[in-house]
Formats: sequence, structure tokens, C-alpha cells
Amino acid sequence: MKKFGISVLLITIVMFLPYREILSFCGFYVARADSSLYNSASRVVLSRNEDRTVISMMNDYKGDLKDFAIVVPVPSVLQKEQINVGDPKNIDHLDAFTAPRLVEYFDSNPCDRYREMEMDGVSKSVMVEEKAEGVRANSKSYGVKVEATYTIGEYDIQILSAKYSDGLEGWLKENGYKIPAGASAALKPYIKQKLKFFVAKVNLGEQAKTGLIYLRPIQFAYESERFMLPIRLGMINASGPQELLVYVLTKTGRVETTNYRTVRLPSDIEVPVFVKNEFASFYKSMFDYQSKKENNKVVFTEYFWNMGWCDPCASDPMSNKELKSLGVFWLNDSSRLGGDYPVFVTRLHLKYTNRTFPEDLMFQETGDTENFQGRYIINHPWNGSENECSEAKQYFDQLEKNNDTRAKNLAKITGWDIKTIRSKMNLKQRNESDSNQWWKKIWN
Repeated sequence: MKKFGISVLLITIVMFLPYREILSFCGFYVARADSSLYNSASRVVLSRNEDRTVISMMNDYKGDLKDFAIVVPVPSVLQKEQINVGDPKNIDHLDAFTAPRLVEYFDSNPCDRYREMEMDGVSKSVMVEEKAEGVRANSKSYGVKVEATYTIGEYDIQILSAKYSDGLEGWLKENGYKIPAGASAALKPYIKQKLKFFVAKVNLGEQAKTGLIYLRPIQFAYESERFMLPIRLGMINASGPQELLVYVLTKTGRVETTNYRTVRLPSDIEVPVFVKNEFASFYKSMFDYQSKKENNKVVFTEYFWNMGWCDPCASDPMSNKELKSLGVFWLNDSSRLGGDYPVFVTRLHLKYTNRTFPEDLMFQETGDTENFQGRYIINHPWNGSENECSEAKQYFDQLEKNNDTRAKNLAKITGWDIKTIRSKMNLKQRNESDSNQWWKKIWN
């Protein structure tokens, strides 16, 4: 197999939510010590065209690096040139580019009849802020074969094949890995599919040479008709329901899951101004609430757009060089940023358990090119007085109604208490049931 590609007036403010403390991982961690290892904030990027896939995995491992190791199913024995160590800045940039955003507008002076209406422009972003060890055991006795061994960057990597799940578990234990409970049962379906296993751990000597205190992303490329991401192993050493973010880069259109429903999150909704200072809390509450409404059984689309442009932008578009480093192997020097750019990104987000997502994620690229982004809108009121003109009084009458609508919007998409929301907005409390009891207005 060949190696392919791993090597205007500003009137809006855009904010995005950092996910680095809530995410899961598509493989499982194993350890060579008794430390407790939990999947927390890994991110996965897939670049896919025809039957070629490049996966970049950004791990947020907490603990001693000598204890770090991961096991990920792969479709074939990977050659050394198919594996690479990437730059975390590129994944951070992709995350920023696709992040849910808060858009900010300012109401104009209603007394100025000649003032031009504010134009939607390019937004300004405010960002809220990742030699192999010799085998001591007899591999044949476990039905395990070491297909390949590499040292790439700061990682020691082995590609394993196995006949039995308990044999693979036994081999890993015999070779000094601490396996989380339930590993054998989780490994069994992948062995039945005749998949191989990508095992990576940190080479401390090579890690020291990098001068870095974090792990760089691991990337690997392969060819397979199956467009999928293994997630079941990520539950083995999970401390509860897991959240996963997947960024999929494709040439033609939007990506969706085929074995689970893919739905869009609520978007383009006006919310109260105070959400600006509570955006992270707001977005997490909204996502949790929407997930529960769907019984945590759907995959949400948070963003889909052509990578050549954005409106509004949460971050500058990525360069050809950055995209190629994430495995977009079909780009060439003639590709230019703009509306016809041959790269699309789909950002998918899900919360899952073994019960709600018993199968790995299966994907398909669609012909859909309709743009979508998680976008939430606040409108700052005009600071004038209602005595300035007749239009001003009309403006403030309408503002009260608009603000109440925004309070209801927020309660509807987050499940937050409407009275608490109105209190934070300094709105008059309303009794929704009394408003329909018309006879009280007559008898009182």
C-alpha cells in the first residue's frame, strides 16, 4: 500500500465551548502499573476518500507516561510508513474552526430613521479556552502473533493478530500490561471480524528528546471498504457515560452514521444576553438535555461546512498544509481556499454507554452540501430612553416581548427553570396557567 498524505464590518462575536474535560476515546487504555486510567478528553479526526482512511487520535492521558498504552482495532497489518506522529495544534485548530458559536448583535437606535440596517459580516472570534519491548511469553501459546514492531516518534508500536480474545488478554497481561476488567469480552467481536490490533506505548527515551510534557497525536492510514470507528473498547475503563467528538474530513459532502440516527442539534436560536458569560455551562446543559430527550441513542451533528470558508468564523480557515497533516491526501497545490474547496468537515458529537450504543459507529458520506452550524444568538438592547421618540416606546414594548421569548427559548432547549431565567434577566414573573383563566380578569 502506498503512503498517502500523512506527512468587512465586524459586528459579531463568536465563542466556542472547550470539550477537553468530557470526551471519550475509541480504543482502551492499558497500563503497566496499578494506576487508574480513564478515558476523558481524546478527540478523533477521520479523513476519508473512496476506501482510504487516515485516523488521528489526540489523547488526553492523565498519569505517568511510562504507564500509558492504548489498544485500537485496525483492519490490516499497518506498515511503518502508514503510521505517523502528528501536531496537536492542527487538531486544536480544527476543533476551533468547527466549534459551536455564540453570535452577538446590537440593536440600533429606533429614533434614527436614516440609519442603515446592520449588515451581517465576517465575525470576530473570541475563543474560550493536546524500540518495542521484547516479548517474554510464547505468543503461539496464546494464539497471538506479533505482525510488526516499530518505534515512531515517542511511541513504541506493535501490530498484533489474535485467534482468541482470552488469549490476547493473557498475552497482554503476560507482557506486563494491566488490562481493565471486561477486556476479553470487548475484544472478542473484533477477533471474530479478523481485525488486527494496534498497540502503542510511550518510549520514555524518545519522549524526553521531544522536550514535550504532553503526548502528540498518533496517526495511521489504511485502505478498507468499511467506513467506521470502533467505540466499544472505549467503555472498558470508562467511569460512566462517555462523550465523543469525531471530526470527519471528506471530499464530497456531509457524513452521517448508518446504524444510529444522526440529527442536528437545535440551532439559530435567540437566547438571553447573560448566556454570553455562561456559554460553556449553557452548551453542556443543552447537549445533555437534548441527549436525554433522545434517550442518549442518537449522534448529533454540530457543524458541517466547506473548509474553504466560514460565516461566521470561530477560527480562521485551515491551510492546505494543516489539512494535509490531518490526512487530507487528495489536496494538491492548485487547491485554493473558497467555496469550491474540495474538503468538507462534519463534526459529530454523542454521549454513549454500552447499552445505548452497543455497536461501533458506521459512517457514510452523503451528497448533502447544505451548510449547518451550532449557532446561538444574543441581541444587546439599545441603551436609549423611551422618551426620545414615539418609535422608542414601541421599541421597548416589543423588547419586553422579545426578551420573554428568549427566556422561553432557553428553557425549552436546556430544561432550565423558566422562573430562574426570568429572574436573571430582571423580567416580570408570569403565571402561565393564570394567563389562560380569562374569567379572573372579569371577576377581579
